[in-house]
Amino acid sequence: MGLLKQYVRSIPNFPKEGINFRDITTILQEPKAFRMAINSIRDCLMGLEFDVVVAPEARGFILGTPIAYNMSKPFVPVRKKGKLPAETIEEEYALEYGTATIEIHKDAISKGQKVVIIDDLLATGGTLQAIIKLVERLGGEVVKVCCLIELPELNGRNKLKDYDVSSIITFDGE
Repeated sequence: MGLLKQYVRSIPNFPKEGINFRDITTILQEPKAFRMAINSIRDCLMGLEFDVVVAPEARGFILGTPIAYNMSKPFVPVRKKGKLPAETIEEEYALEYGTATIEIHKDAISKGQKVVIIDDLLATGGTLQAIIKLVERLGGEVVKVCCLIELPELNGRNKLKDYDVSSIITFDGE
């Protein structure tokens, strides 16, 4: 997806020294690119049997909700600790530059539901691994993980080796 890649803005040393942040706001600001991104993620799910779309805040919401809407599936948000109003379960995980805790409502996934996880970025895999743990603790089955961008040099895919993972754009050592 070389054409879409040109819309991603790279910001060196953000949020800290040594991190090369891949900014998707430039995709969101260009209707043609945003449509291309959503359609590419949707295409990666075509023919797949699943029940629900799960995505983390904030950029995962931006990509996951139009997919859920377009494919007539429910959308389940995964949020930072303390942001969901009903009873939750939580998972702490390591980031590229620290740790975080995310939560999901206890009643968001039913036992046996087939789940697709959508996010903007696969870097170290920590966030996605934590989301998978939450889904599985609720009895869901992760049938696909789809990310807009992947940074292969950070080896995040290794943490997800037991899952079907797709990415639309890769920045390999760039």
